[in-house]
Amino acid sequence: MHIVLYKPDIPQNTAAIIRLGACLNLKIHIIEPCGFNINDKRFKRVVMDYMGLCKVFRYDGYDSFVKKHKKSRIVLMTTKGKKLYYKFKFKSNDMLLFGRESAGVPDYFHKTIKNKIKIPMNKKTRSLNVAMSVAIISSEAIRQKNS
Repeated sequence: MHIVLYKPDIPQNTAAIIRLGACLNLKIHIIEPCGFNINDKRFKRVVMDYMGLCKVFRYDGYDSFVKKHKKSRIVLMTTKGKKLYYKFKFKSNDMLLFGRESAGVPDYFHKTIKNKIKIPMNKKTRSLNVAMSVAIISSEAIRQKNS
């Protein structure tokens, strides 16, 4: 299973996702630039010694990520999605793409990515924390894979 973070902004969220990746055997892909330095003390405090237990790949931009994974199915997690995550059929090599905490993904992603799914939420709220979203979605994907 592959988790893709598009230009993450918050070091603590990215570190928590890497820890989750280590625990659940997820591969983490980070599309740069990040809104923080990987050597940030807040990042290191949350990631602890899990960085070496998780496969983390970094790309200098979205185009280089897409070029490297031409044959992969990219699935966009978005509050603008129509399909609910638990009604979606995940595949083991899906690239599950999560947007920036501050801005999501550019509009053209919504036009070019076929598979867009969402987590149902209270209409009065904007979004979940990205680390929580990754945990919810990856848990369902793993559950389906192991069923």
